[in-house]
Amino acid sequence: MAKIQITQIRSIINRPKSQKATISALGLGKINRTVEKEDTPQLQGMIRKVGHLVKVQEV
Repeated sequence: MAKIQITQIRSIINRPKSQKATISALGLGKINRTVEKEDTPQLQGMIRKVGHLVKVQEV
C-alpha cells in the first residue's frame, strides 16, 4: 500500500471535540508535527474531516 505523510499546519484551539479527537488519533497534536501512515479508506476519512488543519503528501 502507499504511504502518506501528514503534517499538522494549524492549531486545534477553538475546534470541535471531534476534530481534536481526530487529530489526536492521527498521532498529531502540535503544529509542524509529522507522521507517516499507510493509506487506507479509514485514514482518508479522518483526513477529510480535518483537511483544513493538515497538509498531506504521498511518500
